[in-house]
Amino acid sequence: MQLDILVSQFQNKDEKAFEALYNMYRASMQGVIYNIVRDQDIAEEVMQDVFIKAWHNAASYSAEKGRFFTWILNIARNAAIDKTRSKAFKNAGKNLDAEYFVDILQTSESLDDSTDAIGIKKFVKKLAKNCIKVIELLYFKGYTQKEASEALDMPIGTIKTRNRNCIKELRTIVLD
Repeated sequence: MQLDILVSQFQNKDEKAFEALYNMYRASMQGVIYNIVRDQDIAEEVMQDVFIKAWHNAASYSAEKGRFFTWILNIARNAAIDKTRSKAFKNAGKNLDAEYFVDILQTSESLDDSTDAIGIKKFVKKLAKNCIKVIELLYFKGYTQKEASEALDMPIGTIKTRNRNCIKELRTIVLD
């Protein structure tokens, strides 16, 4: 079935379209969420919340503004970041064992395989090194623009400009 028809049916509250889109994007969304929250159970919970939120806000999606995948990916990324900022998440993190932190140290320097369910890593690797750093922090690690600015020791305006230019370049690479 064509994606635009499926999305249209989704917007019209067709449960079969919901199920099809869920199955189509579940692994990708969960990978991105997991890379931010670093907990499989929480990632699954947030991923389900993302699809419920998308279902309730389906009317706000517009194909003229971008692809459906990008729209739902932004919902997922924002939901994961919101989760990490929640009081319950922060309190739960106070009692984590050392294995959690070892895993973070081993995987935080590169794009995690769990975020590559859609094969985006190969496209990101084609970008310039300065783009890879910005994209990795903002989209794969869940940093805010301010946090990325501090981590890369760059003005926030530079981060915003670089992000916009790098995403534009990434879009060109993916669509070619």
